[in-house]
Amino acid sequence: MNRKYRKTIIAGNWKMHKTPSEAKVFAEQLKSSLPRAKRCSIVLCVPYVDIPVAVKLLKDSRIAVGAQNLHWEEAGPFTGEISAAMLADLDVKYVIIGHSERRNLFFESDLTVNKKVHAALKAGLHPIICVGEDQDQRELGVTLELIAYQIKTALAGVSPEDMRHIVIAYEPIWAIGTGNTATPEQAGQVCSAIRGVLRKLYGARIARSTTIQYGGSMNEKNAADLLAQEDVDGGLIGSASLNPETFLQIIQAANQD
Repeated sequence: MNRKYRKTIIAGNWKMHKTPSEAKVFAEQLKSSLPRAKRCSIVLCVPYVDIPVAVKLLKDSRIAVGAQNLHWEEAGPFTGEISAAMLADLDVKYVIIGHSERRNLFFESDLTVNKKVHAALKAGLHPIICVGEDQDQRELGVTLELIAYQIKTALAGVSPEDMRHIVIAYEPIWAIGTGNTATPEQAGQVCSAIRGVLRKLYGARIARSTTIQYGGSMNEKNAADLLAQEDVDGGLIGSASLNPETFLQIIQAANQD
């Protein structure tokens, strides 16, 4: 982490977990147990049905509410989809875009990721753009080239001014939900390379100020070591964000010097 230049953000991604009743209990527990230190920002990206209760309970706290996906169109015949304007009207602040599960299970492409990024920015949301390689791609040695392509495509047409609203999350696919985790050095190397791509696209100042998270099975045991890397500015947390105690331990790790 480098707080001198950029924000540290710990974001929980609940995926398809927790009913509104369960979300209410979680939010109350988390809000009442937050550490006094405020050296990192906190986001909860919850299922659509949990957003109203989460926003209501966390309104007066320092925890922002995020969504896990959106559609790129403002309105239309897209049964089951949610627009950026709908999320913004609910007071959602962040939205995850391009998570590997969306890409793999629902066939989202780099081009649709780009459309969603623009839709989110237009509505005043902060996109958390996910990039990452699978096991075969890592073994072939094309990780950095692949991620550079994902970033360039996702950010096509995004202005330097809008970059201040963007968060990048490096999530190696082989480490998501598997219990496997990139070593701190591996995570740091890729996050550093991501910053290098941003530097070429937008210059040193914007690259230096962009938050880059790590998101492959970060938990309460490895968070401190991962966050000690210069270019790892937080985490996009999956299963460890479902328990308020473990999520709080990760937040505490991010609050350390």
